[in-house]
Amino acid sequence: MLDLLYKRRSIRKFTNQDIEAEKLDRILQAALLAPSSKSAYPCEFVVIDEKQINEKLSVCKPLGAGFLKNASCSIIVAGDVTKSDVWIEDCAIAASFIQLQAEKEGLGTCWIQIREREYNDEQSAESYIQEVLNIPSNIKILAIIAIGYKDGEKAGRDETHLKKEKLHTNSF
Repeated sequence: MLDLLYKRRSIRKFTNQDIEAEKLDRILQAALLAPSSKSAYPCEFVVIDEKQINEKLSVCKPLGAGFLKNASCSIIVAGDVTKSDVWIEDCAIAASFIQLQAEKEGLGTCWIQIREREYNDEQSAESYIQEVLNIPSNIKILAIIAIGYKDGEKAGRDETHLKKEKLHTNSF
């Protein structure tokens, strides 16, 4: 597992190669296997594999989403606020599981933050996406995970990247 964590990097450049159905299925299984507080399972996932929809989503906020138009697919990670008060935490865990399984499948990913981000001065990124995808108002969007075959490799991390001063034992 540590090898996977050291290797995984955010990828914003993708090839045109489609993702095989079996790989996408394993990624979605990983999302569904993520733990949930009190077994509430508030997470909802919308898989986008149509280029024109990803192009619409790529303008959901002024910065940090443009590369989505070149991803083979994306997964909207959202939570039903009527099911859990910790939907954000549950969705964040599921999104991480998606990214780790995608890395294991030889794919690249990048988290696109949606919650608390703006589309423009009058509309949030979340409400823009809810309109585009017909997502009901009780389903709040945490992030979009862009997924595709990597167009080039980024160097992995090593132990020098670890900020061990962040570790504390028994007290701060």
